[in-house]
Amino acid sequence: MDLALHQLDFTTLEKMQSNETHETHDDVVFNAEILHRRKSSMNSIDGARLLQQRAISRQNTACFVHQLLEKQRKERRGVALNHINEDNQVQDKQDDPIKLTADDHDSTTHSRLLTKKQLSEMAWGVRELSKRLGSIRLKLKVKTVFLLTKAHDETLIGYTREVAEWLLSTDRQVRYTVYAIATLSKTGRWLTVSSYVEKTLENNHKFDAKGLVSQDPSREGRLKYWTDELCAKRPHTFDFVVTLGGDGTVLYASWLFQRVVPPVLSFALGSLGFLTKFDYDGFQDTLTTSFRDGITVSLRLRFEGTVMRTQWREGEKGHDLVEELIGEESDDDRTHAPDGSYEILNDIVVDRGPNPTMSAIELFGDDEHFTTVQADGICVATPTGSTAYNLAAGGSLCHPENPVILVTAICAHTLSFRPIILPDTIVLRVGVPYDARTSSWASFDGRERVELHPGDYVTISASRYPFANVMPKGRRSEDWVNSISRTLQWNSRQRQKSFHEWTEK
Repeated sequence: MDLALHQLDFTTLEKMQSNETHETHDDVVFNAEILHRRKSSMNSIDGARLLQQRAISRQNTACFVHQLLEKQRKERRGVALNHINEDNQVQDKQDDPIKLTADDHDSTTHSRLLTKKQLSEMAWGVRELSKRLGSIRLKLKVKTVFLLTKAHDETLIGYTREVAEWLLSTDRQVRYTVYAIATLSKTGRWLTVSSYVEKTLENNHKFDAKGLVSQDPSREGRLKYWTDELCAKRPHTFDFVVTLGGDGTVLYASWLFQRVVPPVLSFALGSLGFLTKFDYDGFQDTLTTSFRDGITVSLRLRFEGTVMRTQWREGEKGHDLVEELIGEESDDDRTHAPDGSYEILNDIVVDRGPNPTMSAIELFGDDEHFTTVQADGICVATPTGSTAYNLAAGGSLCHPENPVILVTAICAHTLSFRPIILPDTIVLRVGVPYDARTSSWASFDGRERVELHPGDYVTISASRYPFANVMPKGRRSEDWVNSISRTLQWNSRQRQKSFHEWTEK
């Protein structure tokens, strides 16, 4: 199959400003007519949704990355970038505006429900597109900018205001709309809000929202405030994301955009800098160059994690998790039901939580039972997350372009369990056996702590929604090696002295 990118038509990413057009968002949807599925990861509700999807045509997406993936899927024999100019840049096709159509968050077929072939094709398409995007520059029409600032750091409010003021200035050729949140309560603690925070920012003397807008009448209505709900339900509202902080701020951006992720450009204002590739001191030049000349994007693999709850009543005995997932009972689609899905960029960790004893964890891959892990927990990491908890638990460092899943035990009670690396086409299931002494706890990128009772498990598979990370010019492999050398002092050692031959004198 030749997937050379040479015939792809780009559509504009210009967003309609009316509220009606922001009511929905789009994503990549695969064919729901699946003959073979992992039934133990489904229930009857999933089947009904799949039947409903058969009557719905595939839709375009508001994000250029997922638009390329959808185009790639449709043209099976190959897609391409035919709007590349002499400078190896890609420009939006301005005469073909994108259409925003309805898309229910719950109606999408999750990657855990795809067949082995479909999952392989999806993962391969993301990898191929990532390679192509790494060698070109995408020139986008950016009109709406999303600002995300590091939490618990009051000093960054001034930086947020500085970037917002620069974007709102009349010196810019484009009248950008800026969404920002940098709120502090009177006690000095950061607020977690579920509604617009305009009044809070308006009373913050450092951000001085009123003064920022009053400097120029053209700024009226262009400074807005985002919420978690807006990011989750209408990600197409934003054309570009700018983060001010460290790697944790970038992870939070990934968490906010659980599905389609706009391109994310990160300024290093935190402790580490694996994902923050740009210095804040030159933010004006960086943003000007990105908007004018285009950007280079690296697609980071994300995982889709789904919590599956056992449907057996408490007190019932004689059940076996292994039999339910891969044994004779695996055809029964009523054993488990989904209870929430999450897109993660770093890792999914299942551990003992507050329990004083170690966890008993069953590990499955596709339709095979791998092993029973007795440890404090298990960490399933993306290549991006290899430098996080995975590294602390003794796992291997992994280049972010590797299409793999890293599995590392946390303080395993055995000398023979070694970290393993699996292909990203496998669907992992990490569960708590029915006869376990205690429950376990799952966390997704360090958030959304969920208790797993005996019989519950988590499915982990490659996500159809990669994380679009804006990269500086240069070789990406060299940038990654430099980052681990700079932040982790990788293989830092005083050089061994050479021999000096004795002389007769």
